[in-house]
Order: sequence, then C-alpha cells, then structure tokens
Amino acid sequence: MHTLIGKSAPAFTLPNPDKQMVSLSDYKGKKLVLLFFPAAFSGVCTAELCAMRDDIAAYQNLDAQVLAISVDQPFALGKFRELENLNFPLLSDFNKQVAPAYGAFYDEWILGLKGVAKRSAFVIDAEGIVRHAEVMESAGDLPDFEKVREALSQL
Repeated sequence: MHTLIGKSAPAFTLPNPDKQMVSLSDYKGKKLVLLFFPAAFSGVCTAELCAMRDDIAAYQNLDAQVLAISVDQPFALGKFRELENLNFPLLSDFNKQVAPAYGAFYDEWILGLKGVAKRSAFVIDAEGIVRHAEVMESAGDLPDFEKVREALSQL
C-alpha cells in the first residue's frame, strides 16, 4: 500500500499553460483525481490522457476534478493540451518538487533522462486526504482507472 493513503495530500502550487498558478488548496471541498505522467507527446501518455478526455463525464458524474501533472514546461503542456483537445487542467512540475513528494518520480528514466514523473493516479477526498494511490514502476503500464472510479464512488 502506498505510504500516502490515509494522509493529507502534499500541498503544491504549480503553473498551468495559461501562466496561472494552481494550488491543491484551490480544490478544497472537491474530490480530485491527480494524475502524474512522464512526458507530453509520448505515445502512452497521449493515449492515457486522451482516454481520460474521452471519459471525463464519468469523473464529472462522480463530482471529481481531474488534474494532470508532468515535469514538462507549461508552454509544452499548452501545445499538448491544444493538439489533443484535453478538457482538464495540465500543470507543470518543471522544478521537480511535487512528483517526489507523492513518491511518483524516476531518478532516472529512459535514455538517461533524469527526474521524470512516474505514471500514477491518486484519489484525494474533499478534505484533502489521499484515499487511493497507484504508482506504476513501468512507464508502459497504466493505472487501473476502474479502481480510481470505484474509489471516487465510495467518497
């Protein structure tokens, strides 16, 4: 079991592609699905976030907000959002502070790249407590989104 389950989600304030700062505390009182993903424009990440885009109504029906975080620059995330018509916020952890706080961080990833977010999914309740966590060791694996929706439905 992930060490954050049952604990307060680590606070963060990160820039979005629109040059606005977004904080975890902005969503107090709202259920969250927090996704970390390794890299905008990569095959698996694109498939994952486009699947989330296409299934967003299921999360809205569970009264949950989806946020996705990577270490990409806000400008790259803006282009990624635009090209894929993503309908949930993307946030930049460019300084690599938030992914490590969630235990969702590769010290070294493919091609010798250092400091990349691990693909993961966290469900955070309206009080800011982590209720579900999946951190993938292999970037080719996806979280079990059925379990994410099940965790949301129990809140």
